[in-house]
Amino acid sequence: MADPVFKKLQLVGTSAKSFSDAAANAVDKAAETERHLSWFEVVELRGSVVEGKIHQYQVTVNLGARID
Repeated sequence: MADPVFKKLQLVGTSAKSFSDAAANAVDKAAETERHLSWFEVVELRGSVVEGKIHQYQVTVNLGARID
């Protein structure tokens, strides 16, 4: 069997609750259409502020999907 090859996808997940939920939302959404997801890495954390309060958490993630 040959060594695996992966494609890398970059997504931005969002959440009103936390960075963790934002990352999970990105992975969950990708899993709806991508097969063989194997790993993720957090590239960037950021968010938006409205009226002095955190409004939204945003996480940029790279996802690795094994290619058949």
